[in-house]
Amino acid sequence: MTVSRRSLLAGAIGTAAIGGGRAHAARPLGIRRGVNLWPWFSLTREHPAPRTDYDWPPFQLDRPVPTRADLALLRRAGLDFVRLPVDPGPFLAAAPAVRASLLDQVMAAVALAQGEGLAVIVNLHANGATHYWTPSRLFGTLDAPAFPAYRDLVVELASRLGRSDPERTGFEPVNEPLQACGSAEWGETQKRLLAAARLAAPGLTLLATGACGSMIAGLDPLRVRELSLYEPLLFTFHFYEPYLFSHQGARWMSEPVYRALNAVPWPAARGSLDATLAAVRARMAALGAPAQGSGAAAYRETERVLKEYFDAQPDRPFIDGYLRRVRAWAEREGVQPGRILMGEFGALRSGGGTVASAPDDRARYVRDVRLGAEALGFPWAFWNLFDSMGMMDDVSRRLDPAMIAALGLRMPD
Repeated sequence: MTVSRRSLLAGAIGTAAIGGGRAHAARPLGIRRGVNLWPWFSLTREHPAPRTDYDWPPFQLDRPVPTRADLALLRRAGLDFVRLPVDPGPFLAAAPAVRASLLDQVMAAVALAQGEGLAVIVNLHANGATHYWTPSRLFGTLDAPAFPAYRDLVVELASRLGRSDPERTGFEPVNEPLQACGSAEWGETQKRLLAAARLAAPGLTLLATGACGSMIAGLDPLRVRELSLYEPLLFTFHFYEPYLFSHQGARWMSEPVYRALNAVPWPAARGSLDATLAAVRARMAALGAPAQGSGAAAYRETERVLKEYFDAQPDRPFIDGYLRRVRAWAEREGVQPGRILMGEFGALRSGGGTVASAPDDRARYVRDVRLGAEALGFPWAFWNLFDSMGMMDDVSRRLDPAMIAALGLRMPD
């Protein structure tokens, strides 16, 4: 579906004037505990530059995809919803017939999850690692070259989702906006996308977020009154603090400290700076990092940030302090806690004692974040079902008992 700029602006006015009553009367989606289903519609087979399209099928064939049995298992464990990240690139690059087929696949996935008793939030999840359909190209500015095409995809997907059960369906038009915290440009960009989605689906629950990667600092400048035209709304943020713990060993992080970082304890008092630095040195040697030049500089930076970590001694109160900032925002803006979704949280799984966190530390961290969110009344979605941050083994499809316990769920029979 192609929608002109003029018709969208007119539609936004119409929503306020004549459609607003229906939107305001609708209640937003009610959710409590969920999990992200990346990479069901992610991990693509993008053709190299200068091409801007994808192979067919566009998603990697060996990526883990949840089955009906997996989804039923999640429901029996005590989850009531899933968040479904969708890479917009293959949809934007495709010819109309192929795009329609891909949208059919997304809707079939939504129906499959809902058939097992799970509500579904579909999230357009642009991938910064691609070479063309990147977040900056799609929505980095109001003049981003692919913003009109992205907005049209938002309209088309919202229209389809709007025909699903409104009590079990939500739509999040953007994942982790890249604009700076408090960015006025992100505020306007989000309004245009929400207006487009609301025009296409008057009763569909939409999700709004703050700038700077949906971090708490980005949520704080968000003014709910400015978004009231687009109700029913949920609001979302992501939580991975402190990153030195949750992302230790993450090779995709741009900062040099993360690649060799490991054996960072949670809480900090359960370990020591000397022990962690020894593990980092061993990991750097195993990776073949040079003792001079960039390797030495990376170690010095790692030593510096780890000293800060152990000096600060982060623990459960550290997490609670962050989350109370969200609660303060909610009270200021008049938003009920149940309408604020912690849409991502988690930590990298242990890699055999040399990479990432030890299993017990990871479980303690996940438990502390989950309990902190629940104490303040926030629903949550764990990152992730699969991969190195997952709660289910990609091959055996067995749930991780430690993660199930940390998330307050039950191991299904």
